[in-house]
Amino acid sequence: VQLQAYGGGLVQSGGSTRLSCVGSGTITRYHTMAWYRQAPGEQRELVAEVGSTGSPDYGDSVKGRFTISRNSANHTVYLQMNSLIPEDTGVYYCNSRPWHGAPINYWGQGTQVTVSS
Repeated sequence: VQLQAYGGGLVQSGGSTRLSCVGSGTITRYHTMAWYRQAPGEQRELVAEVGSTGSPDYGDSVKGRFTISRNSANHTVYLQMNSLIPEDTGVYYCNSRPWHGAPINYWGQGTQVTVSS
């Protein structure tokens, strides 16, 4: 499985941006797709995940502000980020697993999101 992320950049506090990630290779519609992020000096954390049924899960810090969605037909996952705050700054990584909770992880290359105050 290969994952290619798009989007990111510099955004003002309170603004919005959208990330997208396209999967290729052996990915199927049954794979979960997710976004993680890592701030400088911090551990990588789950931002949002969506399974094959489309039911999403969110990290507590982004609930109500971020929306994850997927297009299983072309193995693409999106992350709409609204009401951004400086604490959302970090490198965002696209992730996929063969099923929810699988011990196998595939990672994209990461894309930087910087929220200015």
